[in-house]
Amino acid sequence: MSDTPDVVEVIEGLRPHLQPGQLIVDHSTISPFETRNLAASLSDQSWLDAPVSGGSEGAARGTLSTMVGGNEADLERARPNLSAYSTNITHLGPVGNGQLAKLVNQILVVGNQLAASEALLFAEAAGLDLPTTLDAIKDGAAGSWMLANRGPQMIANDWRPGFTINLQQNDLRLVLDTADELGTPLPAMSLIFQLYRGLQAAGHGHEGNHALIKALKQLAGSG
Repeated sequence: MSDTPDVVEVIEGLRPHLQPGQLIVDHSTISPFETRNLAASLSDQSWLDAPVSGGSEGAARGTLSTMVGGNEADLERARPNLSAYSTNITHLGPVGNGQLAKLVNQILVVGNQLAASEALLFAEAAGLDLPTTLDAIKDGAAGSWMLANRGPQMIANDWRPGFTINLQQNDLRLVLDTADELGTPLPAMSLIFQLYRGLQAAGHGHEGNHALIKALKQLAGSG
């Protein structure tokens, strides 16, 4: 499910059919505050918020990272199932903390994507061979998952999504709303949100989030 209201709707539909002692594991990325409200409203059931990261590649390989909020004993109940598709399962503390950690993850994802986009745009303008440049830097201090996995797609103009711009915008909206609640300034996230919004307006929302480079190329007059 892609947004907070979707999860709320599903839980409301399930509520009459839930049995005491059942464990609900939510892999969605939704509001940490609404997550806590939902968990508190289920007096006879347990809740784990367990958003994942690793892209479509990680899901296919069973190598996702899962960030879990909730009771540790409940996590142990769920661990055999989570281990089928996760190689890194981390308990972050009480309900809602898994969602907060996922938002930290998303800040880094789009921040790395912006950095990769600017770097490749600069390299192209400088006349460097892009695949060779990528090979030279991807395993050094400047390397990142986004650069290694999405860099080749960006160079090839391959916009097939591992994660779409539309879904990324849902997560960025959660980041910015949560940051507002916490009183935390995130100027880079606000900028990236607006760049993606421009791409959505141009009809690119279904493309991969690595298409962020298109917004920079438009600014450069080459997109």
